[in-house]
Amino acid sequence: MEYRTLGRSGCSVSALALGTMTFGAETDEAGAHEQLDLFAEAGGTLVDLADVYSAGAAEEIVGRWLASRPADVRDRVVLATKGRFPMGAEPNALGNSRRHLRRALDASLRRLGVDHVDLYQLHAWDPLTPLEESLRFLDDAVSAGKVGYPGLSNFTAWQVQQAVDLAEHRHLAVPVTLQPSYSLLVRDVEFEIVPACLHNGLGLLPWGPLGGGWLSGKYTRDQRPEGATRLGEDPGRGMEAYDRVGSRQRTWDVLEVVQDVAEAHGASMPQVALAWLAARPAVTSVILGARTTDQLRDNLGTVQLTADDVARLDAVSDPGRADYPYGDVGAEQRSREPAGP
Repeated sequence: MEYRTLGRSGCSVSALALGTMTFGAETDEAGAHEQLDLFAEAGGTLVDLADVYSAGAAEEIVGRWLASRPADVRDRVVLATKGRFPMGAEPNALGNSRRHLRRALDASLRRLGVDHVDLYQLHAWDPLTPLEESLRFLDDAVSAGKVGYPGLSNFTAWQVQQAVDLAEHRHLAVPVTLQPSYSLLVRDVEFEIVPACLHNGLGLLPWGPLGGGWLSGKYTRDQRPEGATRLGEDPGRGMEAYDRVGSRQRTWDVLEVVQDVAEAHGASMPQVALAWLAARPAVTSVILGARTTDQLRDNLGTVQLTADDVARLDAVSDPGRADYPYGDVGAEQRSREPAGP
């Protein structure tokens, strides 16, 4: 297992993280504990949660696992969780307000059975709460020892920049990571979000690295998704997710190249997709979301991509861009060469 620092912090984490969104839903407690044991045995350290995963059940399952394992196993785990989305029916049971985040963090700590988490992330932007209010809460939580580092999730590039600028200007704890959707099928983050994170030293923790299951190789031209996928979680919305991950022809072209590269290396398609993503600029740790232990075991397998492999994957997955602002015309507008005498 490779280890990297958590953004510009000094905290080391595994280059693959264990996502827990399936815990308490598609994966029962026994299966979740089996996944956690396998992940830890493979050298994995970063476990990513959120309070809304199975309405808090995922945190409770991980909490019971931590309580039942030896101290040397518990001490290696780097815990990350998030707050923002509804955890009740009352008006303040959601959002990034100080009131909601305080309650959300305390509830997460109780469910996990710990006195602090290493990374606490705003699960998404909140247009109703002043950003400074959210950042001051995170700074207070860091000062109180309840949070090691603040992080962001599902923020756009301008929102990331505003958060970093405001935190630095007010001398508050600066976010160290961002969780975006990112994969061979979802690359638009490279236009603005990745550069913003590189500029500010934020590490990326990509979710959905297999494109809602498409890069797992389980779908073919004749067998499309009919139920829930990571990019379309409601039953019956599989085709909507299919349309959202890119043009249909591009999707099949990407899958064909991923399969070809996998066969050439004697690897699986997920292993190829994960290896490509883990090597992208600014990526700290790729979040794995497996339903079963066998899926996780395969995802933890390694493959060494060649420069030619990467070039082929880059080319076939290129989402394309309009001439302005990201294409040739836009690039020309922003370019400048030193002038001679």
